[in-house]
Amino acid sequence: MPLTESEIHQFQKSGYVVKAGVFTATDLQPFKKRISQIVDEEVKGHFEKKHITNLYEEDGFETRLARIYAESNETGQAIAGTIMGKGGGGFSDHEILDILRHPPLVDCVSDLVGQDVVGSSVYRIRIKLPHYSHGEVPWHQDSGYFLAHCDKQLIVTCWIPLVDATIENGCLYVLPEAHQHGIHRHYTGGHAGFLEIPDDELLPRDPVPVEMKQGDVLFLTNLTPHASFKNNSEIVRWSIDLRYQSMDVPNNVNEDPATYVPERDTVTMACYPSEADFIIRDNSDPEREINTPGAFKKIRERYEQMRPHNPGRGWTRLSDRT
Repeated sequence: MPLTESEIHQFQKSGYVVKAGVFTATDLQPFKKRISQIVDEEVKGHFEKKHITNLYEEDGFETRLARIYAESNETGQAIAGTIMGKGGGGFSDHEILDILRHPPLVDCVSDLVGQDVVGSSVYRIRIKLPHYSHGEVPWHQDSGYFLAHCDKQLIVTCWIPLVDATIENGCLYVLPEAHQHGIHRHYTGGHAGFLEIPDDELLPRDPVPVEMKQGDVLFLTNLTPHASFKNNSEIVRWSIDLRYQSMDVPNNVNEDPATYVPERDTVTMACYPSEADFIIRDNSDPEREINTPGAFKKIRERYEQMRPHNPGRGWTRLSDRT
C-alpha cells in the first residue's frame, strides 16, 4: 500500500497526510485484545481494593475505562497512567512489534524516508478519557522533544486511532505548512506538564481538525505543529503513535546505552537518546532487521534498565516567559 504521488506531495507541502485503511480491524485486534487484558488486570486489582464497585465486564474496548472513570476519576486515571507508561516504557510485547512492522505501514513510511527504515522506541499508547481536561495536549512539534542537531532531519510520526477519531472525542489538529518555518520556541511546564508552544508564538494559520476512521494513519513531519483537545464524548479515544526515520538520521542502533554520558558530544547522539532505535527494514542486509519478539524485547530492556543520558533542549518554563 504505497502512498500516491499526490499524498507524498501533500505531506511535503502541508506537513501531514492521512492514508485511509492502512490497518484493518483484524490487523488491530491482537493489539487491542492485549491492551484490554492489561485493563482487565488493573480493573480487578482496583475492584479488590474496593476503589470501584463494579468490574464493568459487559463493556467493551471503547467504553469500559470510560465507565470506570465516570465512577471514580482517580481510579480511571490510575489505570490509564499504568497503560500509558507501558506505551513508551515496559510494553514491548509482540503485538506492538507487529504494528511497527505492519508491511502496508512500512511501505508508506518508505515512500517518505527511503527504502531502509529505522523504527524508534519513542512510541506511545494514548488514552483520552471522556471530559478529562488534563487529557488535552497543547500545541507542540515533536522536534521539541528531540535534540537540536536533528531539527533539519525528517522523523515521521504515524498517529493511528484505535477507535474512530472525531472532533467530539478529541481528534488531532494540525497547522498546515507551518513545518516549513523550522522549530518554534517551546516551553516546559505547559498544559498537563507537556511541552507547549503558546498560541501567540505560533504562525497565524487556521488549525485543521483531522477526523479519521479506526486504522487510518496520519503521517506527520517532526516539525508539524499539532495538538488535541478535550474529549466531549462518552467513549475513550484510544490511539497509538509510532516514529520512523532513515538510517542517515542520527540513531542509536547497535550502540551501547552506557556510551551516552554527559561528556559525550551532543551532535554524535541519537535524536532521542533515552530510548532504543532498531532496524525495521534493511534491503541490503535483512538479517539486521528486528523481527522477533525476543530480539525486540532485549533491545528495549537494555535502554529501559540504563536510561541513557539525554541532554535535552534547554527549554525554559512557561511560567518564566517574559
